[in-house]
Amino acid sequence: MFKEQKVLLSGIQPTGIMTIGNYIGAVQNWLKLQDDYLSVYFIADLHALTIKQDPTEFRQRALSFYAQYIAFGLDPEKSILYFQSHVPEHTKLSWALNCFTYVGEAQRMTQFKDKSAKHQDNINMGLMDYPVLMAADILLYQSDLVPVGIDQKQHLELTRDIAMRFNNRFGDVFTIPDGYIPKNGAKIKSLQNPLMKMSKSDPDPNATVSVIEDADSIMRKFKRAVTDSGNEIIFDENKPGISNLISIYSEMTGKTIKETENEFVGKGYGDFKKAVGEAVVEKLRPVREEYERLIKDKAYLLETAKKGAEKARYIASRTVKKVYKKLGLVEQE
Repeated sequence: MFKEQKVLLSGIQPTGIMTIGNYIGAVQNWLKLQDDYLSVYFIADLHALTIKQDPTEFRQRALSFYAQYIAFGLDPEKSILYFQSHVPEHTKLSWALNCFTYVGEAQRMTQFKDKSAKHQDNINMGLMDYPVLMAADILLYQSDLVPVGIDQKQHLELTRDIAMRFNNRFGDVFTIPDGYIPKNGAKIKSLQNPLMKMSKSDPDPNATVSVIEDADSIMRKFKRAVTDSGNEIIFDENKPGISNLISIYSEMTGKTIKETENEFVGKGYGDFKKAVGEAVVEKLRPVREEYERLIKDKAYLLETAKKGAEKARYIASRTVKKVYKKLGLVEQE
């Protein structure tokens, strides 16, 4: 191993919009952990190619996501921020790991089945191979901790299996990563269907809220949010609509679920939805303002991404070199 401190790695595909669900479930946890780990955050643009993209829109959205990373408070001086496609070691390692992954393992992945069903006109090898590229993402940096959503847990388990299989044959090459799933706010639900996760690519614009959305639009969406029968502001699994709003309010204000319930005793759903919208607007105001400044400075974003990729490649290339040597490939001078 060649690490001086523990490594945290995470990435987000630049598809759809960055939602408050992403912010609560992922980004806020990244910020809490940023000072305790060597933090590696990337825009997973190669993963996003498994579905058809308009090249111009895709390029603009990827740059927008990168600007949002920095606007959130991820510090390019403390952390490594880059585009996955700018670090070729991801695909170099992915091919090697493919040779240690069984077909049955890839076919069993739940996301492969789900995405194949949704994109029946484009069931490509990338959909099946996605988890192996994800394993390469993680193992390249000898990652110790990987914040994952519940829907990615199966992929992390495959990553661990591949790493242990390789280590059993060649010795102590890869760190075996652990997953980090926050207990609260891990799965913010759709505002229009609170039984479903809030998705970056939801076709219903009223179901999701972007972190860079204007205040008026945010307020409209929360006023239209689906609630439940009754009028009590209580967190109850039988009341998914109001419980989702309570979770959002709690995360945005820092108040506990109980404190939130107590604050709104005797008040109705209308008052509460307005309060949730206002809390989201205020929490995200500095993010929106910083994003508007950053997205106008493309030169800065590209230069920062270049430096991030250089830092990433320094670590990643050492892993690939070690793996290729173990495999018996002729070294390149």
